Amino acid sequence: MAERIGDAFSYIFMLIVFAFFAGPLLWLLSLALRSRREIYLGVARFIPKNPTLDNFYAVLTNASFAGYLWNALLLSCLSALGVLVVSLPAAYAFSRLQMRGKPIWMLAILAFQMVSPLVIMVPLYRYMSSLGLINSLFGVVMVYVALGVPLAVWLLKGFVDGIPKSLDEAAMIDGCTPFSAFWRIIVPLSSPGVASVFIITVIAGWSQFLVPFLLITQDNMTPVAVGIFNYAGSSNDSSIQLLAAACLISVVPAIIAFLALQRLILEAMTAGAVKG
Repeated sequence: MAERIGDAFSYIFMLIVFAFFAGPLLWLLSLALRSRREIYLGVARFIPKNPTLDNFYAVLTNASFAGYLWNALLLSCLSALGVLVVSLPAAYAFSRLQMRGKPIWMLAILAFQMVSPLVIMVPLYRYMSSLGLINSLFGVVMVYVALGVPLAVWLLKGFVDGIPKSLDEAAMIDGCTPFSAFWRIIVPLSSPGVASVFIITVIAGWSQFLVPFLLITQDNMTPVAVGIFNYAGSSNDSSIQLLAAACLISVVPAIIAFLALQRLILEAMTAGAVKG
C-alpha cells in the first residue's frame, strides 16, 4: 500500500513538473497560431478562434531568420567538434595516466564549469576585443569550447574508465605507441560517449545567448537566440504572433534531439557513476 502511495506521489510530481515546463510552450503555440487581428484584440482564450499557420510560414520564409538558424547550427557543431578534440585526450589522460593530485585536478576542472559567463562578461569582452576577435566566429567558438570542455572531460572519463586497460597494454605489446593505442582502441570503443557529448554540446551551443550577444554585433553572423532577442526588442504588439512562432521554431530542434536521443544522453550523464 505504501509503495502504491509513493508511486502515485511520484506521478503527481512528474505531472506538476511537466505542466511547469510545458505550459509556456503551449502558450507560445497558442500565440503562434493566432492571426494579427486576434492578437490586436487582446483575446485571452487559450485555443485560438481561427488557428492559422501563416506565422510559421512567414518566419520560415524570412531570409534573416534562416540565416540565424544556420549561424546557430554552425557555431554549435564547430564548438562540439572543438570540445571533443580537447576533452577526449584529456579524459584519456585522467583515466589512464598516473599523476599526482588527480582528484584535485578533476575538481578544479569541474569548478570551471560553475563559472557563469555573466561573471566574466566585461573582462571577456575586453580580452577578445584586444585580440581582434569581436565579430569573429572563431572567437565565439573558442569561448563555447572553453565553456563545454569541463563537463565533457568528466563525461568522457566515465566511458574511458569502462574500457579495460588490458586492451591498451595488448595494443602496445603489438607495437602501438600510446597515441596510436588511444586513436585505434580508445576512440572507437568510446564512440557512444563521443556521440553523447557531441549531442549535449550541440544542444548547449544552440541555446547559448550571452556569449554571441556579447561578441557578435553583425546581424548576418547572429545565431537564432540573439536574433529573436533583437527582433523582440524592435517589435510591436502586432508582431507578437510572429515572435512566438520564431521562438517555437528555435526551440523545437533541441527538444526533438533530446527526446530522440535521451537514452544516449542519460547514458553519458551516468557513465561515471557506474563505471571505473
